[in-house]
Amino acid sequence: MKFYTEEGDYDVVGNNTPVFFIRDPLKFPDFIHTQKRNPATNLKDPDMFWDFLSLTPESIHQVTILFSDRGTPKTYRHMNGYSGHTFMWYNADGDVFWVKIHFKTDQGIQNLTRQEAVKLAGEDPDHATRDLYRSIEAGQPPSWTVYAQIMTPEQVENYRYDSFDITKVWPHADAPLQPFGRMVLDRNPENYFADVEQAAFSPGNFVPGIGPSPDKMLQGRLFSYHDTHRHRLGPNYHLLSVNAPRGTTETNYQRDGAMRFDANGQGGPNYWPNTFGGPAPDPNAALPAIELSGAADRYAYELTDDDFVQPGNLYRNVMTDQDRENLVGNIVGHLRNAKQNIQLRQCALFYKADIDYGTRVAQGLELDRKNVEKTASLSQEERVKKTMP
Repeated sequence: MKFYTEEGDYDVVGNNTPVFFIRDPLKFPDFIHTQKRNPATNLKDPDMFWDFLSLTPESIHQVTILFSDRGTPKTYRHMNGYSGHTFMWYNADGDVFWVKIHFKTDQGIQNLTRQEAVKLAGEDPDHATRDLYRSIEAGQPPSWTVYAQIMTPEQVENYRYDSFDITKVWPHADAPLQPFGRMVLDRNPENYFADVEQAAFSPGNFVPGIGPSPDKMLQGRLFSYHDTHRHRLGPNYHLLSVNAPRGTTETNYQRDGAMRFDANGQGGPNYWPNTFGGPAPDPNAALPAIELSGAADRYAYELTDDDFVQPGNLYRNVMTDQDRENLVGNIVGHLRNAKQNIQLRQCALFYKADIDYGTRVAQGLELDRKNVEKTASLSQEERVKKTMP
């Protein structure tokens, strides 16, 4: 979502799930590669898909959500949206708060079973786009109530989970949802290419009062989106109508480049500092300082059984019997196409999250339950060694 504010464009670039597969940005290119086609067969490759996930235990939370019915929402109108990352909110006094944003659909959650999804993919793959367009055209605009979860720096410092880990949620009992707005989609694009295909969003587009957190995945995303847009749309994509600020004037020293269609700064200076009246940086837009300590280095995340707590709770305490049945069926239907050693390694992760969860997936794959249990009891290093091809 792009908000055209009086202080510039503010983008919310989130997901329809509250967590993600990985928390280390260096893993992201590899994760994307596993979703591509096999270079030899040019086919989707379940071995690539599940090999990576089974070697990345922190993915288990997102995998559980993705393969549940929430992974196949019925329409755009019937799903929630999440910032996923933790962000900084700050005020004029420099007080800092850490927040997660939730967009809760006012239409209610509606999902598809895998059987319904397969049928729609063949009969009407554009059904979600058509549904959204027609509902707005008919004067029935969809809406979402917007909530914030808020923590103070002191709460974050002492929290039981890493508050900046995008593979985990903040349970609502710890940080209640606080309503603060409503989003309504009440107008369709006049031209899809101009208004949608050329739109460029970035989690690095902030306005004063909002900033990033130390979330490593977010830090990696802050620069990569602009880089991608320059490749996709050109160096002056920010001048396109859909991307340009509307409540204020953009002032910077970016000049030249392909498709520059404004006055290009005319004869003014394109450097700072200068004595020719060029725009000066606004110190009021600076983020408040946050305390840092320790040595700067490349630190990998430590493997911890904390990664299995939240997906286990989701399976046991949130899902209904029907939800669990659909989840297991969705996983088995996909995972059965991977090699058996990969199935065993992945089943061990499900088992660590919840015994019933892992057992039912193992049964669906006709794996030996005791072997799954034994594999789950091993360390990650031992588990990988045991399940090597």
